[in-house]
Amino acid sequence: MNREWSALIFAMAFPTVLAWAYFVALARPTDSFPSESPANSGNVVVQAVYSGGKVLQFTFPVLFLSFVDPRSLRPSRPHSKGLGLAIGFGLVVSAGILVLYWASLRQWLIEMGAAVRIRSKIEEFNSATPIRFLGLASFLSVAHSLLEEYYWRWFVFGRMRGLLSLPPAIAISSLAFMAHHVVILARFFPNHFWDAAVPFSLCIAVGGGFWAWLYNRCGSIYSPWLSHLMVDAAIFAIGYDLVFKV
Repeated sequence: MNREWSALIFAMAFPTVLAWAYFVALARPTDSFPSESPANSGNVVVQAVYSGGKVLQFTFPVLFLSFVDPRSLRPSRPHSKGLGLAIGFGLVVSAGILVLYWASLRQWLIEMGAAVRIRSKIEEFNSATPIRFLGLASFLSVAHSLLEEYYWRWFVFGRMRGLLSLPPAIAISSLAFMAHHVVILARFFPNHFWDAAVPFSLCIAVGGGFWAWLYNRCGSIYSPWLSHLMVDAAIFAIGYDLVFKV
């Protein structure tokens, strides 16, 4: 196995291992949180593993390419190509998520305890107040989604595109992008793996596939990022409603 494939396999597997560590292995039981005092209930181990893992994840492509292909690290100028498709996709998916939530999923999510599990996780990050949650949601929707596009589309898909034809490069990179979401969603839907966690994860894979296709078409991560940001914002709006409005 050459170093390119070794790097890609690590890059595709590491986020899933990291998600398992901070969402499953090191997480506290849901019923162990003093919800009435969220400011004092953070899990410093989870925070440290998450922060350290994310630093490793997002610096790995730069470290690897600085040795094997330093010319690829030259930044490209932002441009508007693909923005229309990105905005259209983001609007359609975001609206679909919100309509589905308010039309049929909200009561089901309340009854199956999703709000409690979401609150448990944000308490671990000291973010279980409306202001802190909005700060966390803003960071994840804006900054983290940009880093994910750099990581999954620019590096994983982009390097794989040099090794495979377009369809398998899109499929493999998008399924890898989906994998760590399976771990996260399985935690939120522990008794609904096949009828909730897996279908929702497959929707994420479809989104990742579209963003890979869009990146291949426009040659920039900024259009996929805008679309990704819009979808994440809709998901966090649902999280806010479940935790603070129910």
